[in-house]
Amino acid sequence: MFGPGRPLFVLFGSSIVQGSFINEGWGAVLAHTYARKADIILRGYAGWNSRRALEVLNKVFPQDGVVQPSLVIVYFGGNDSIEPHPSGLGPHVPLPQYVENMKMIAMHLKGLSEKTRVMFLSTPPVNEEQIHEVLGITGRTNEGSRVYSEACLKLCQELGIKCVDIWTAIQQRDDWMTTCFTDGIHLSSEGNKLVAKEILKAIEEADWEPSLCSTSLPIEFGDNSVYDPVTQDGKTINVSDLEFPPPTKLESI
Repeated sequence: MFGPGRPLFVLFGSSIVQGSFINEGWGAVLAHTYARKADIILRGYAGWNSRRALEVLNKVFPQDGVVQPSLVIVYFGGNDSIEPHPSGLGPHVPLPQYVENMKMIAMHLKGLSEKTRVMFLSTPPVNEEQIHEVLGITGRTNEGSRVYSEACLKLCQELGIKCVDIWTAIQQRDDWMTTCFTDGIHLSSEGNKLVAKEILKAIEEADWEPSLCSTSLPIEFGDNSVYDPVTQDGKTINVSDLEFPPPTKLESI
């Protein structure tokens, strides 16, 4: 189904990943940006933490896979950072264990192939008041998000892998608390657009060989064809060379 010639991007994480194709999601933006250039595969699991991710890591990313991804974008941390429950149940993962789990995930993914690149997303901020009002839950704090975000950034620096600082990027907007979330945790359209912009910027700036920037990848089946739309003056237009949707109306005869 997936040939070796077309890059494969896998989005792996919790609800920020599972929901990345709704509300003009960042996953959908990637799929649009890389249309006819790369396959964007969603592997998002709402509610999961880094411990659960490790349990399925080799099933989602088998080391003997026929086709290995060119890029894996990973996000875990928000659920890990939730304050521990007295019962010992729940998604909380102590910070040292979270760091170790993320390191194991990174090393596994980097070992899939010489050309597999890894990018982590740090823990986003949260609007605590909105969480209480909309979801009626406690234990999720912006300070906790900051601590786990910084730990993720530090780990990525040590391992030499890309990390997008979502916690800082979102809070660059003055109105982030009222515009970037649907419920204080999950991303709104505006939040998603911001995350997509940061991811695309990071891919463009990466010194990966070969480059995975969308402008560097070839268009699949981009050759001229007699089946292309025909203009009124009888010339064909290769639609693959145009923006999509096309900025001008094409009239066929």
